[in-house]
Amino acid sequence: MAAEPVTPATPRPLRRGLLAQRWTEVTFLHWPVDPAAVAPLLPAGTVPDALDGVSYAGLIGFRLQHPRIPYLGRFLETNVRLYSVDAQGRRGVVFRSMEASRLVPVLVARAALRLPYEWSRMRLTRDHDTVTYATRRRPRGRPASTMTVRVGPPVTTPSPLELFLTARWGLHTRAWGRTLHLSNEHPPWPLHHASLVSLSDGLLPAAGLPAPQGPPVSVLYSPGVPAVFGPTAAVRPEPSGRSRRR
Repeated sequence: MAAEPVTPATPRPLRRGLLAQRWTEVTFLHWPVDPAAVAPLLPAGTVPDALDGVSYAGLIGFRLQHPRIPYLGRFLETNVRLYSVDAQGRRGVVFRSMEASRLVPVLVARAALRLPYEWSRMRLTRDHDTVTYATRRRPRGRPASTMTVRVGPPVTTPSPLELFLTARWGLHTRAWGRTLHLSNEHPPWPLHHASLVSLSDGLLPAAGLPAPQGPPVSVLYSPGVPAVFGPTAAVRPEPSGRSRRR
């Protein structure tokens, strides 16, 4: 089955929404990676998603809010992610690590979906057009990351790469002996160009990825979007001997 199109709006509207969130003050940093090098890091039944033969590793910082959970549902998050596609053609993300500043959501997400959440000390600060995300995994001495970006003008027409990196409508995860796909939908991202002011990162290497060599090839910022997640669906493995071509 061919991979679904990369579009700014979801190609698979949810029939039933189960969990609402809002992602705000989002910064996306991305570096190119060899698909063959990251393939072993993905769940069974998925392969690296690539654009023109190149896949990407992302470092994303943001503020997460659950509208119906006033305190425990509001926290900072920084994640390391790769890009995946399954035999049903569903594109998604695979989280290699997910730092969060609230312990209860960390425990719930790890228990329910085996998502790689880690409890961390985190801080988000803004000075006019400059935003800084700082995180240090607990206990002290664990991996840390601090990134500062300067927000620029809006992106009027996203490039193919900008769409590929941000127009993602689900995640793949390995839980309870099988690979699952969890769909989501949200409005198109309101993106801004951004520039990297500084970066000190230990999360990418801790997630099994090479340390960044040079600056990211894409730096984007978004004020955010509301999002809704639907039910999970099992990923059916691709028939033996067949390979996916995109």
